[in-house]
Order: sequence, then structure tokens, then C-alpha cells
Amino acid sequence: MSPPGRPQGERRRAQHEGSAASPLAISFGDIEAAAARLQGVAQRTPVLTSASADARTGARVFFKAENLQRMGAFKFRGAYNALARFSPAQRERGVIAYSSGNHAQAIALAARILGLPSVIVMPQDAPAAKLAATRGYQQGQRGSEVVLYDRYTEDREALGARLAAERGMTLIPPYDHADVMAGQGTAALELIEQVGPLDRLLVCVGGGGLIAGCAVAARHRCPGIEITGVEPEAGDDTRQSLARGEIVHIATPQTIADGAQTQHSGRLTFPVIQRLVREVVTVSDAQLVATMRFFAERMKQVVEPTGCLAAAALLEGVVQAPGQRVGVIISGGNVDLARYAGLIA
Repeated sequence: MSPPGRPQGERRRAQHEGSAASPLAISFGDIEAAAARLQGVAQRTPVLTSASADARTGARVFFKAENLQRMGAFKFRGAYNALARFSPAQRERGVIAYSSGNHAQAIALAARILGLPSVIVMPQDAPAAKLAATRGYQQGQRGSEVVLYDRYTEDREALGARLAAERGMTLIPPYDHADVMAGQGTAALELIEQVGPLDRLLVCVGGGGLIAGCAVAARHRCPGIEITGVEPEAGDDTRQSLARGEIVHIATPQTIADGAQTQHSGRLTFPVIQRLVREVVTVSDAQLVATMRFFAERMKQVVEPTGCLAAAALLEGVVQAPGQRVGVIISGGNVDLARYAGLIA
């Protein structure tokens, strides 16, 4: 890390450009290996374009539609990659995970495909559609269940660790795991393979697994690319962490972006973000709703609030990219339809 006396902009450039620091948790080779495991299992999701988006932003915008991924979000990539690497003993005992919804569904589905039992720790107020889908993937799977907790009074990480120890299961966290990060990075790898070089990539940020994996893939394929992370205003822990140079812990944020209600970046994800991500910006819940409406009206896509984070930063003018080729990860589309209708009405 650069000396504390250097200006913030200079420190950020040093973090962004430095190559002599300690090795990161994942390499581009890990992402290539993940892509090979996912071939024929994960969807190679389409890239969508919109003349309206281009006109509004002055950029050429490419939306990677992970809302059309299996189980409706990018999380399937990391979950399957992690479980596919289990030893025979790990497969027999099964997997445990904690998640507000998309990682839960991803682990449950990947476990079903691979024939593993799964225990999923989910908040009591998780979207009904995500809870129902998780239980649906577990149906008929031996030793599988959903365990509910109160996200505002209980520590999901402690609960998950305790259950894993009691049951002898392998804990796969939603973002702070090298195999999960590598799997998520295949989204950016595919995007660049589909559309060619990009000037900028915008990615939503919760705990950092998606942006960390995507940053490694994108910087390898497009060394000059600028990578921007986007958080909800109420949950800007990663933005604060970058400013302070260390992981900042916050209270559970109150935001409609339930997939980004994380309290801190990961021990593995944060160093990647420090080194490879240019900046992290925030958007309001109102901007997320406006972007959900844009996707519905102009692109005929159902996108959940968290899935709109990266697009909202561009479409609502938080990030300016005139004349650039811009990739945007639409991270997911799992939203309760009644809630969705109420938000965009």
C-alpha cells in the first residue's frame, strides 16, 4: 500500500496499477478452468443492446443478461464451479451456504445437479420467490433443508459455520471463496468473447465476488479497461473500504437491492477490488426503480433491483462514458412478481 502522505488520487492510481503486490486469490487461469467446468451446464447468456440506452448515454452499451442464467442469476456460475471441485467425501456429506436468495438458489440447484445434499441458511424476510425456488430445487434431495434466521439480529456467518461443524458439511460462502470468484468471472470472460474489447465494465457490488472475478477476467482480456463497481447508497461499505484502505463493516443496509445487503467486503475479494477496480459509485433505490422500469418498457426484461445496480449508474448519469464501448452486467432477475409490480407501477 502507498504511504499515507500521498494524495488520495495518487494512492488510488497506485492501487489500480500496481503489479508488485502479493498474489490475488484467483488468476485468469482459474477463470478459464471454471469456464471449462461450466461448459454445457451454465447458460451462455445473451448480450443485449438498446438504441435507447445508447442515445441516453452517448456510449455503445452491451448488457450481459445474467437474469437469463440458470436459476435467474450469475450466482449459478460460482456455485457450480465450487461444488464441482468437491472431493468424494465432501460430496457425500453435502454443502451448506448462507444467502439472501440468489446464492441460495444457485447452491441448491448445483447440489441437485451433482447429487449432493444442501442446507441453506436464509433470512426470514428473503423474497418469497427466492425462498420458494430454493426449496423447490431441494425437493426430493436427501438431507436438504432451508434454515431461516433474522438478518437484523443474527450473524449468518456464525450460524453457517456452526451448522457446518455440527453436520460435517462444507461451507460455501456467497462471495469470499476462490472457486466462487473464479466462476463468477466467467460472465465477463464470455461478454468480451461475445462483443470484443471494451473500454469500461460496470458491475454490481455486494460482497465483491462478481466484480472480483470479472475484474481479473476483463483486465486480462482488455488491459486498459476501466472497471467500475456500483453499490446501493445505503450499503456503500466497499466504497468506504476503498477510501480507507481497509475493510469497513457496516450495519445491514436498508435497501430494495436485497442481494447487496452485505455488511462488508470479503477478505479475498477486497484485495482484488483494491488493485483492479477504478472506482465504486452508488445509486439510490429510486434510481434502481427507474432502471427496472427502463428494462421492462424498452428491453422487455424482468430485472431484480440488485440486478439493476450497474445499469442504473450508467443510465441515470452517475457514470459518464460518452463515446466508449461499455459492458454492463445485469446480475439477476429473481424478484417476487407482486413486489416487482408494486415497485414499477
